[in-house]
Amino acid sequence: MENTEREQKYLGKKGLIALLALLSAFVPLSMDMYLPALPGMATFFNVPVSLVNLTLVLFFVFFAAGILVWGPLSDRYGRRPVLLAGLTIYVIASVLCACSSDIYQLIAFRIFQAIGGSAASAVATAIVKDVYRSREREWILAIVQSMVMISPALAPAIGAFLLAFTSWRGVFWGLALIGLAALAGSVAYRETIARRSDVSIPQSLGRLGVVLKNPGFTALLALFSMTSVATMAYVASSSYVFQEEFGTSAQAYSFYFAINGVGLLLGPMLYVRLSARFRRDAIIRACFATIAASGVLVFFLGSLSPLAFTFCILPATVAGVCSRPPGTNLMLEQQKEDTGSASSLMGCSMTVMGTVGMLLVSVDTGNIIPTLGVIVAATGLVSSAGWLVISDKTFIRQIPDDATGDR
Repeated sequence: MENTEREQKYLGKKGLIALLALLSAFVPLSMDMYLPALPGMATFFNVPVSLVNLTLVLFFVFFAAGILVWGPLSDRYGRRPVLLAGLTIYVIASVLCACSSDIYQLIAFRIFQAIGGSAASAVATAIVKDVYRSREREWILAIVQSMVMISPALAPAIGAFLLAFTSWRGVFWGLALIGLAALAGSVAYRETIARRSDVSIPQSLGRLGVVLKNPGFTALLALFSMTSVATMAYVASSSYVFQEEFGTSAQAYSFYFAINGVGLLLGPMLYVRLSARFRRDAIIRACFATIAASGVLVFFLGSLSPLAFTFCILPATVAGVCSRPPGTNLMLEQQKEDTGSASSLMGCSMTVMGTVGMLLVSVDTGNIIPTLGVIVAATGLVSSAGWLVISDKTFIRQIPDDATGDR
């Protein structure tokens, strides 16, 4: 296959990377940007907070479900048609969210927003597989994920900034503009899939099962999705830890959270630096061991102060995202075809495992910090054990550490 990166007549190399980063960031932007508006929305609609929270919960559920549909469809019809259809739905739904007259309309339109936005996440990773090879793919994944990882830290701040000038409706207008920007980039994007599947739509969706029958892909999927347990457990509990356990202000909480946001940004790029000197296997082992050690630090020292907690959990944050570029690349390497289906399963699995992390940390144990420490340490230990078991198995298709990425 020719280097399709060079065929992007309108986007070019940098434009394609920017588009991939934007498409991959739809989850945090769509979920976190309107978080500061939730209290005001409950007051505006005069409904319980629990009902307003359904706009968040159901978005999460339908986003995960939508990923499983759009990916196989992109193998059947191509990446570009799926992007154009999904992002059009997203933009229209965002506008309708901004115009909602009651909470039930908003919930319904958020569901459509999730379904449309999930096309972006499903297709982004598939495009990376279409265009890049071997080590080059890891570098691109690291660049894209570095841009994406900062979104959870920036999105609430962007939402709070918009609320200073407008109401909660303005936040959804902002999401509509982001969707339009992604849609414009998708219009300029030129198709990258080498060969489209010629099966029917039901058979296309059935390819998810075919991919899961690949033992190499499924084993790596289960292993590398596990880091989302620790990541989302921290995200879900961070506000309570800082503001309730330590009694910090909302502004101080934002500062401490931003420190971890920097870790999310730097983690993938750290892998690029390390991979120039160390073997992929050694880096992955070190990342999982670091997550386990970080959990132990949180358990024993995390309760001392907000700063101590921040720097105890920071190694797990950095190590978790540092392991994603090689993990994603290895998973993609297991599938010669059905890339869209593989991408869908990766996105859905990480979403599900993140939900598990949020549920585990929500269990009332009397002290949330040691609980988080146990969750993080267990994630690291189980991941380490899993990698030791499967890393040298013959059913795992390996990538040479000195691969150059040439086509």
